Amino acid sequence: MFLPVSGDDEGRRVGRRPRVLKVVGLTLAGALAAGCAAAGWAYWHLNSNIKSVDIDSALGDNRPAKVTPAPSASQEAPLPTEAVNILVLGSDSRSGKENQELGGGSSTGARSDTAMVVHIDAGRTSATVASIPRDTLVTRPSCPLPDGGSTAVAYGAMFNSAYAVGGPVCAVKTVESITNVRMDHYIEIDFSGFAKLVNAVGGVTVTTDEDIDDDDSHLHLKAGPHHLDGRTALALARTRHGIGDGSDLGRIGLQQKLVKALLEQISATDLLTSPAKLYSVADALTGSLTTDTGLDSLTELMSLGESLKGLSSDQVKTVTMPVVTAPSDPNRVVAKEPAASELWESLR
Repeated sequence: MFLPVSGDDEGRRVGRRPRVLKVVGLTLAGALAAGCAAAGWAYWHLNSNIKSVDIDSALGDNRPAKVTPAPSASQEAPLPTEAVNILVLGSDSRSGKENQELGGGSSTGARSDTAMVVHIDAGRTSATVASIPRDTLVTRPSCPLPDGGSTAVAYGAMFNSAYAVGGPVCAVKTVESITNVRMDHYIEIDFSGFAKLVNAVGGVTVTTDEDIDDDDSHLHLKAGPHHLDGRTALALARTRHGIGDGSDLGRIGLQQKLVKALLEQISATDLLTSPAKLYSVADALTGSLTTDTGLDSLTELMSLGESLKGLSSDQVKTVTMPVVTAPSDPNRVVAKEPAASELWESLR
């Protein structure tokens, strides 16, 4: 649910592309909340759409330090201005009929198809979005399970397996383990939700630099501009075998393009003048979200969205964690040091 890499400055390469369903989803949700608050049933419905996981309680205090906001002299509750880190995952869940149809499989399991750490700087006027390739080999820490047990530590595990074995809690713990950066919030969007969101805004226009011929994602496009509906946009976000060297790094580049196109389409669509379209977009977004308990209401999403009013797309940088081919497997990558550590240090 969504950054190119290559060459010696792979992970630090910066673009002007705002990022997938990332921060904009939050900003949009805030606008949606404001637009729908007058209609009690609509507000209740959209609010109840959002699923949540209590990650803070599950992980306890054994985590990287949390940013402490500066005290405010205002008597009213001020909008937050401290730096914040949000782990945004696109889930390739096959659960449910819609996700099975879009995913092309019958498995009930799920993995994190896309992982991005969204770092919003103090003042909320600039941000960095850092992707973690799903094929990265990492040490997956022991993670708590809902039944009171825990997963075993796994060495040389694929990064996206953390979500598969321990859900959002393990995904967050694994990201914090490899970055030493505290994830203040968590947002996840699934297959069908992303497709619905694209359809709700009228599709997106993306220009591909090369022909794409990927039987696995069922995507076949000639190089050039294309207006994509939700199903085809999702296939573009998932494709990897029909481009470049077939690795996850090529897919990350496509996902950046797709997210940029989605943000541009949202900007071009005057949602506030069309209550029906506004509600359609809101329903598509909230119905596919899983968040931490700090963002599991329209009020909380609205507060975050309002705090980002000063964040322009030109001030959002996109990077990818620097990686190199894994010595143990030419089809996997590992963090490139010290560049990877320097990236995460810059986001603390």
